[in-house]
Amino acid sequence: MVETTESLRIALLTYRGKPHVGGQGVYVRHLSKALVDLGHHVEVLGGPPYPELDPRVPLIELPSLEIWADPHPMRKPRLWEWNDWIDAAEHLSFSTGTFSEPMAFSLRAWRHLRPRRHEFDLIHDNQTLGWGILKLQREGWPILETIHHPITVDRRLELEHARTFRERLGKRRWYSFTKMQTQVARRMPRVMSVSESSKSDIAADHGVDPDRIHVVPVGVDPELFLPVPGIERRPGHLVTTASADVAMKGLKYLLEAVAKLRTERHMELTIIGKRRPDSHASRTMTELGLDDCVNFVSGVSDQRIVELYSEAELAVVPSLYEGFSLPAIEAMSCGIPLVATTGGALPEVAGISGETCFLTEPGNSDALARTIREALDHPELRAKVGEQGRQRVINHWSWRHTALRTVEQYRAVLDHHQGSAG
Repeated sequence: MVETTESLRIALLTYRGKPHVGGQGVYVRHLSKALVDLGHHVEVLGGPPYPELDPRVPLIELPSLEIWADPHPMRKPRLWEWNDWIDAAEHLSFSTGTFSEPMAFSLRAWRHLRPRRHEFDLIHDNQTLGWGILKLQREGWPILETIHHPITVDRRLELEHARTFRERLGKRRWYSFTKMQTQVARRMPRVMSVSESSKSDIAADHGVDPDRIHVVPVGVDPELFLPVPGIERRPGHLVTTASADVAMKGLKYLLEAVAKLRTERHMELTIIGKRRPDSHASRTMTELGLDDCVNFVSGVSDQRIVELYSEAELAVVPSLYEGFSLPAIEAMSCGIPLVATTGGALPEVAGISGETCFLTEPGNSDALARTIREALDHPELRAKVGEQGRQRVINHWSWRHTALRTVEQYRAVLDHHQGSAG
């Protein structure tokens, strides 16, 4: 990686970027900071819930109808809330049962950026993949597209786990926006993804030429996510992160594993995420009698998350699929031994089972319980795996490395754009 002094002006787009609603918000916050640290100018264009950024990074807020906002997600906006044709398009798309945020945000970003072509060198779109991105491309903007993983994977897993015909129908309608994303992805001259596993899925599901997909892993700050001295690990205490209660995250299987283990030993589970009373996780907890040993923690600082990792004996990522998994490397960076499935990119990220993590089969609560039991029963191996897991993170995953490699992609986009224009 060659670090150059030529500063770039980057418009970084994220249709929802708050760190507590998923890994994309973490990605935008830390990548933009690392790019500024390298001397580049970054402005983030974001939709609600808005990103939380370094003070040096300007945020351009692009308000929406906030159809999916708490405390009333899926609320129906009134006609007098429409301010323009994009609001009307967002509402009408939602009325058909489709997730309309990416489409509407991309059009708002197009409208905002049209008169600002001279102020930026390129656009970096963080997986919006809406029609507005194509409009910007047709108007001559160089664009780098990040796809963490294709949302078609989420769609497939949600449909596989739907329990009724009505639920399957609703999922099909909601995920119909992925057809738009596929069409936009195919037209992007350069796509950046976060793992080789995700690259393969993007090529297969979106039909993007693999030669146009370039892998740049995400990172973590090892000086922030680190072991905290003086905090004792609580026996039988597990910690996991669940940014969304969807089938792909595999929380159901972790809850079932905890229920199995609870019959033989003391168990506690802390879920970093927000509990929703009507969610699958809440219903599963009640059905399994786990309400007294599972607690949710949400809206806390990174420092508190680090402390939660230091209090637990194991971190668990039970996902059926991950394009990368920031929670996995954040936990490993804290020195806590990690139990993870082999879903998607997790083996690529976490390393070798028994050396830097404990790997197990996805979608199998018996296998997950067995792996957790074995890890809990061998404290010396657990400590070794925790230490080597942190070293793996230090060696491979940092936001500075991510930023340097992303800048290489920016320059390749600009070279291609100039060559095409010439």
